[in-house]
Amino acid sequence: MNSTLLVNILRFILLLAVQVIVFNNMNFLGYISPFPYILFIILYPVNGNKTGLLLSSFLLGLIMDLFSNSGGVHATACLSLAYLRPYIFKFSFGLSYEYQTVKLNDVVTPERFSFILVAVLLHHLILFILEAFQFSIILDVLLRTLLSTVFTIILCVTIIYLIKPNKR
Repeated sequence: MNSTLLVNILRFILLLAVQVIVFNNMNFLGYISPFPYILFIILYPVNGNKTGLLLSSFLLGLIMDLFSNSGGVHATACLSLAYLRPYIFKFSFGLSYEYQTVKLNDVVTPERFSFILVAVLLHHLILFILEAFQFSIILDVLLRTLLSTVFTIILCVTIIYLIKPNKR
């Protein structure tokens, strides 16, 4: 087995376990719900298998739906994020993405931060729109999206700095 595959499997299991055990039970002020499990999709290798990313993202969302009793909204949001990930990369990194020289699990630069911001915002927007499924509460959905995005980005950047590989 490849070490990258083992790291991805371990990351999948750990992020999912932390989300289910710790963050699923958090809801600050009724508007802030942290979802750091999407860090798996964000940190998936740029030159990794695209089909593997789509399948594992769907599985990640499906397991979250089972634990959250949310009827498929996490699976849809994760699958959408995984599908749109190359376009978000191209938007954030430009030529660096074209040459496959992007590494996300390092120091957060403005390009990396913009990628994380757009990815988390897109995921949360899809998730909360599908969860509400009413146009009459669009302001509530946008407020939940904005506040949850800020909190999730803070968590994701903190986790990236905690798991950052040491340079020797």
